[in-house]
Order: sequence, then structure tokens, then C-alpha cells
Amino acid sequence: MTGQDPAGADTVAVDGQCARGSRHGAVPAVMTGDGRTVSQLPVPDKTNEITCFAALLAPFDLRDVVVTADALHTQTAHFRFLVEQKQAHFLFLAKANQPALFAALRSLPWKEVTSRRHDREAGHGRRETRVTWVLTVTGLGLDFPHAVQAARILRYRVDTASGKCTRETVYAITDLTSAEASPQRISQLARSQWTIENRLHYVRDTTFAEDASKIRTGHGPANLATLRNLAINALRDAGHRNIAAGLREAETNGPDPVRGFAGFLRQDWMPCSPA
Repeated sequence: MTGQDPAGADTVAVDGQCARGSRHGAVPAVMTGDGRTVSQLPVPDKTNEITCFAALLAPFDLRDVVVTADALHTQTAHFRFLVEQKQAHFLFLAKANQPALFAALRSLPWKEVTSRRHDREAGHGRRETRVTWVLTVTGLGLDFPHAVQAARILRYRVDTASGKCTRETVYAITDLTSAEASPQRISQLARSQWTIENRLHYVRDTTFAEDASKIRTGHGPANLATLRNLAINALRDAGHRNIAAGLREAETNGPDPVRGFAGFLRQDWMPCSPA
């Protein structure tokens, strides 16, 4: 009722966030590529995001949707769930937390790859260049279910104020074939996963001051996160690209219920009882 239906979307990204001060762990969320939140699910105590992945996505029609996730979710069970049960596609990142997979990806013949993509952009006080190499891995001994292509993404970032340069190499695997996903497409898919940080977590942290919320127990943090997601979706549906500006306009010019709701989300002035 409060989320965006992902059916027919190009991509959905899965990522978790834990509000500072909350007495419970992370709350993984699903977001479409256009920045609208689909759903979220609190992680039970004594477990982690991995165990909630299938439950988070199970209610939705994901046929032909590309699901992206960070390295935490690069699990064989997740790949089988998406491809065999949901008829979806995947592009997941791989880092050193999966040492065997990471080593296998690093050892692929990247120097022989000629299929690559360069992307450059500037913003948030930095310039970034990304170089993406893509390689078909069927027959190369990469033992992961449904994996067809692998990507190596080299990211250069330059801080425009200090001039400091950082460099990071990440790998990704996908079930999409070379006919379905070119290096440009793979680069866009990887970027859509990083977008959830900017278009959801960053907005909730800065515009809604989520970490400063005084509501920290019971169902309160998850309830408030759901309401913030609802507000973000509504503002984007209304055409606002800047959520902070849209929220200010709602507080100033909206009907009384809208002004009250916007003020509540920004200030947490009303106690939230468990539900």
C-alpha cells in the first residue's frame, strides 16, 4: 500500500540501512531504478540481511526485471531464487567478502578483453571516471549458478577541493548474455545499485534527519522509515527532483493534513507507539 509496484520496471536495487540509535539492525529496502521505494523489511534479531532477501522480494512480480545488490547478497541461493522462482535477472557485485569468487574473478583474462566502456561524470564535489570491462564466463570455470557474464569496473574519483584521487576495482556477475547486456548496459546496471545510496539512504539521512530521530524502540523506526519512503515516492510522483525542496513546498503550500505530515516527518515531534 505504501510502496511502488516493481512489475515492468527495468531494475530494482536491494540494499540495507540501519538508523543510528535504533536498537535493531539494518532494514533492507528495494528501490526501482527511477528512485521509488518498493518495500522494506526489518531484519529479525540474531540474523542479518541475507536471510531476509527472498522474503523481501517474494510478494512481487519480477519477471524480466534486473535485480541488483551489493556483495553481501552475492549468494548462490539468491541467484537460484531470482532466476528459477521469480524469472528475473541479476547483477550482483563481488568483493573480498567472497574470497573464492573474488579470486576467481580477478584471475579471469581481463588483459585480453577488448569490450569495454568509459563513463565520466561530476557532482557532489568530485569527478569520477568508470571503466567497465565485460567478459563471457561460460566455459571458464566460474562455479556460480546461472552466471553468464562477468564485469570488472575500475572507478577513479578525484575530490575537486583537495585534488585527492582514489581508485577502486569491483567485480560483478550477471545472468544476462552479451546480446542482452553490452558493456554500456552493464555499467548502467552497476550504477543503478549505487543510486539507492544517493536517492534513498542519503535523502532519508539528510532531508529527514533519520539518524537524529528520537523514535528508536519497538516498531517505531521501521514505521517511520515506511512513512519517509511514502513521502519520497509521493514527491517524485508529483514531479519533484529535489526532495528537500518538495518537502518545504508541501509544508508551506499543502493542505493542512499534508503540512502536518511533512512537519512530522522532518521533526519527529509526535511519539510513535508500537503497532
